[in-house]
Amino acid sequence: MARTVARVIVDALSELGVRQVFGVVGDALNPLTDAIRTTEDLDWVGCRHEEAAAFAASAQSQLTGTLGVCMGTVGPGSVHLLNGLYDAAKSHAPVLAIAGQVPLAEVGGDYFQEVDNDALFSDVAVFRATVTSPDQLPRLLETAVRTALGRKGVAVLTVPGDIGERELTADRPTRLSLDTGVSRPEEAAVRRAAELLDASERITLLVGEGARAARADVLALADRLAAPMVLTLKAKAGFEGGANPFQVGQTGLIGNPAAASALQDADTLLLLGTDFPYREWYPEGRSVVQVDTEATHIGRRVPVDIGLVGDTGATVRDLLSHLGAAPDGGGGTRDRSHLDTARERFDAWRTGQARLADPAHDKGIVGRLRSALDNRTHDIRPEALAAAVDRIAAEDAVFTSDTGMATVWLSRFVEMRGERKLIGSYNLGSMANAMPQALGAQCLDRDRQVVAFCGDGGLSMLLGDLMTLKTYQLPVKLVLFDNRRLGMVKLEQEQAGLPEFGTELDNPDFAAVAQAMGITGIRVTDPDELQDAVQRAFHSPGPVLLDVLTNPEEIAVPAKPTVEQGWGFAVAKVKEVVRSHGEPAGD
Repeated sequence: MARTVARVIVDALSELGVRQVFGVVGDALNPLTDAIRTTEDLDWVGCRHEEAAAFAASAQSQLTGTLGVCMGTVGPGSVHLLNGLYDAAKSHAPVLAIAGQVPLAEVGGDYFQEVDNDALFSDVAVFRATVTSPDQLPRLLETAVRTALGRKGVAVLTVPGDIGERELTADRPTRLSLDTGVSRPEEAAVRRAAELLDASERITLLVGEGARAARADVLALADRLAAPMVLTLKAKAGFEGGANPFQVGQTGLIGNPAAASALQDADTLLLLGTDFPYREWYPEGRSVVQVDTEATHIGRRVPVDIGLVGDTGATVRDLLSHLGAAPDGGGGTRDRSHLDTARERFDAWRTGQARLADPAHDKGIVGRLRSALDNRTHDIRPEALAAAVDRIAAEDAVFTSDTGMATVWLSRFVEMRGERKLIGSYNLGSMANAMPQALGAQCLDRDRQVVAFCGDGGLSMLLGDLMTLKTYQLPVKLVLFDNRRLGMVKLEQEQAGLPEFGTELDNPDFAAVAQAMGITGIRVTDPDELQDAVQRAFHSPGPVLLDVLTNPEEIAVPAKPTVEQGWGFAVAKVKEVVRSHGEPAGD
């Protein structure tokens, strides 16, 4: 029996194991959504904004390593997918986007809502094509899916409005199987890298997301090299926790001094599965070995002495088989002072951070002095909120975080121990990602706790999709850092010596907004009520929005604060004080 284009697409997605498709219904998608309606093991999740749909599909792909799927209808619907798809592309998440198009006969005639999808998605997609004949479909669909999975990117398949309901003349099953295999570098290159590492006295590892599947091998390598392990944000889930005696946290603007020192004090850096982009945080003049599956990543952030292109786990195992036990390649024991020093600094930094996160901190002598300068209204410290969530959240919770200060507090105060997972817009740096990514994550498993660290700017940008959580009764816990600011922008301005401008947000009572939508809303303004409020939020059924008024003046000190940053901040504060008295700020 012949099947329609829409039925072939939907059946193929079901057979592939896709369980949800995210999008907004309409015109060209009608045959597809109707096919989903009549498919038992595939659900349509109707979002309020296509951008949220794309973020949700990307989140599912990042958590499972398989295909995420979203849809956008003709013109504006497809345009709205773009930001979420860029996030998927930058996160190397395989996502298939089905985009609607005007009827074939109208293409090219500036028809109502017509957009050139192939041009629109040319930069974001590893594959894009428009179906112009039903019999093209099996080949185009197979190519789209295999390209998305094989190249870990976005594939866009455009379906004109009069194509979806047409039948194929030669109906054949789609074949979507793909074996990516495991790549290894040349043995001669591995041997040279091992010789360089054997000759090095102080080695530091910079470990990224690409090494997460090789945790045991990477820990064995760190032990063999007596090397501290600096983690990128995306490597927190997988390498953090008490079972890793080598990790010293993150570097960069959200990092800590111990990690910065571990990199600076090394004579050799070993980069494993990371494309950490911030060049200014790499020390100069060090020997560098880099391992990555992508040859194009080798050396594009920092000059590399030896590049090893291959799977991280396979490459690390090859390195271990070639390494000697000591710098001279002999049977001695490698000196561990570099590792011990880095860990001592990290432990000391964490102890200091724990004091800041103590809800009683502002009641002590030091805390009262500090509050007089930066928290005169006695708002809740964001450190205390993040630490409370860390204590209460499940050991297998999935965390998402909005770009900005919410990510800073998560990175410093939430430990990705146990089976916890973490995703965010950590390559694109988009606003408004945490809530829709949590939506996608919760659809995968309604029984697994999903926690979104939301900024007030990010949450309000896609606020409508709170209703999606309510409609599908997805029990996401939204933790809102309500500082009435675009906090990271404020910090950037002040570090550059500029007075705060354009960052203040005229927020509603978000808890009341949530309640009006039929979602449990809890608002916290008193630090003494914080712990109980977090407990109540996490033990309440269904979706919950925890609206916590946090201190807008909180400063996240970078791992290596510069004199220029400190001076710029001081100048900015003077300008803000002058402006607050009604006088224009001078140059």
